[in-house]
Amino acid sequence: MKKLIIPFALSLFALTVNAQQAEAPDAKANGILQSLSKKTKAYKTIIAEFTFTQYGKDNKGGESQKGTLWVKGGKYKYDIKNQVVFCDSTNTWTYLKDANQVQINTVDASSEKSGLSPANIFSFYEKGFKSKFVDEEKVGAILCNCVDLYPKHPEKEKYHTIRLCIDKTKNQIVQIVFMMKDGTRTVIIVNKLTPDTNLPDSTFTFDPKNYPGVEIEDLR
Repeated sequence: MKKLIIPFALSLFALTVNAQQAEAPDAKANGILQSLSKKTKAYKTIIAEFTFTQYGKDNKGGESQKGTLWVKGGKYKYDIKNQVVFCDSTNTWTYLKDANQVQINTVDASSEKSGLSPANIFSFYEKGFKSKFVDEEKVGAILCNCVDLYPKHPEKEKYHTIRLCIDKTKNQIVQIVFMMKDGTRTVIIVNKLTPDTNLPDSTFTFDPKNYPGVEIEDLR
């Protein structure tokens, strides 16, 4: 079976994040994040259309990729370029489109709770960071409050800062920027966010009946 290659930007979901509360956050940043958290927690489901681009040390961007993310509690699915990943909070299925192959793994529960994951990409900022209000900036035509997040234990991370840009009117995340220690950046732009759509649990499981002839590699 061919090796399944996870795009670099989405591999950021697996970066470990310290689970302790940030100490003495900036008052304005804290207020913005608390308001964002309250609204996001009220959503039963989220569908997000996004674009991500990785920038090199010379600030030149590579190829931008578009994808869609579906989230329901601890369950998620994302579809990007040559891959679709399903997770029902117990198992993950990584489907490689061109090869018609799927790899099945058991979810590492401790890793999912303590790290960045597609399931918590809209709430990961709640724990493990110090925060600072940066400024109001426009992302495209959207005026945003921008907040920088600094990990409590930066020596354990590959990034030094994560910048959240939050729509002032809708109170939703518009952009996430990962600023890496090696001088590179990864930018994720949320082009459209749709909350509270009915998503049956079957959305988050791989059904081989929908993929005739699929090669299955069960690594559980």
